[in-house]
Amino acid sequence: MIPDLSVLWVIGFVLLLVVLLDRLLFGPLQRIMRDRRNAVDSARQLADESAARAAAAAAEFDEKTNAARSEIYRQMDEQRRAALDHRSELIAATRHEAETSIAEGRARVRAEADAARDALARDAESLGSAIVDRVLSRKS
Repeated sequence: MIPDLSVLWVIGFVLLLVVLLDRLLFGPLQRIMRDRRNAVDSARQLADESAARAAAAAAEFDEKTNAARSEIYRQMDEQRRAALDHRSELIAATRHEAETSIAEGRARVRAEADAARDALARDAESLGSAIVDRVLSRKS
C-alpha cells in the first residue's frame, strides 16, 4: 500500500510550523526570559552589595556615635570634677573667711567685755567711794 500524500503534507506543515514557532515565538520568548533572569540576578546582586555597604555604613556610624558619646561623657566628667573642685575651694575660702570673722568678733567681744569690766570696776570703786563719802558725811 502506498501512503497517502496528504499525510506527508501534514507532516511537512507541522515541521514547518515547529521551525516557524521556534524562530518567531519560542526563541525570542526564551531570549526575553533569559534577559529578565539576568536583569533580576544583577539587580539582586546590586541590592546585596548595597545592603552590605549600608550595613558597613551603619556600623561605622554606630562606632563614631559611640566614640563621640564617650568623648562627651569624658568631657562632662572633667567639667563636673572641675566644678566640684571649684566648689570645694569656694567652700573652704568661705569657711576660712567665716572662721576669721568669728575669731575677730570673739576677740572684739572679749575686748569690749574686758573694757566693760574695767569700766564697771572703776565705776564701782567711784560709786563705792561716793556712797561711803555720803554715808560718812551724813553721820557727822
